[in-house]
Amino acid sequence: MSLPFDLAEATRHLFSKDEKLAALIAETAQFQTEIDAAQSPYEALLESIAYQSISGKAAATIFARIKALSGNSRPPSPEQMLNLRTSTLRKAGLSGAKVLAMKDLARKTIDGIVPTREQAEKMSDAELVQRLDSVRGIGAWSVEMFLIFNLGRPDVLPIHDLGVQKGWSVAYGKKHMPKPKELLAFGERWRPYRTVASWYMWRAFERAGYAVTNKILPAKVKAKRRKRTAIVRKPRKR
Repeated sequence: MSLPFDLAEATRHLFSKDEKLAALIAETAQFQTEIDAAQSPYEALLESIAYQSISGKAAATIFARIKALSGNSRPPSPEQMLNLRTSTLRKAGLSGAKVLAMKDLARKTIDGIVPTREQAEKMSDAELVQRLDSVRGIGAWSVEMFLIFNLGRPDVLPIHDLGVQKGWSVAYGKKHMPKPKELLAFGERWRPYRTVASWYMWRAFERAGYAVTNKILPAKVKAKRRKRTAIVRKPRKR
């Protein structure tokens, strides 16, 4: 599926707005992402749940077992997911929390809270975040990944993504990672193509390698000032 926005225009915009990002773009491969138009929001989020908090290799193995339960090489339908026993899903490698999340996703898909692909393409980013964030186990990051890699939305900035945060530190020569609010404010210069800028932050992170990125310090946290309590001394009686 082709990108739903003009990549040449996005690149020109970012070049004109950010000198350091322009240098990174010039030194890196052209932006590209595979958008699976055949994958429904339900299927994309089901996969996202499987991949949460574990390595990609382990997640791929577990998700392959989940798909095998449908009998048709695709993920189980919402109806199938609700009928699958918890013990069967646990045996496939899912945690108890992920089983609950997948079943809630299936239930909310049947109820129409999780939109179809056709409906999702007509909805704004904010509407989708509001809808999908209501699903158990689906947070802002999962929705952002869906918007970028499933719908190809051009203006998504995953401010809590570790790769984007550390990539920003590498690209702009910072010793610390940015706070999410700091990254959000900085990214205003990239609108309306923050997805493309984020992709290049991931590339900066990858190019630097773990030897460099592991040395990047957490975001600076201001120490809370202690309130000084005034001690009022009573005058001595003479």
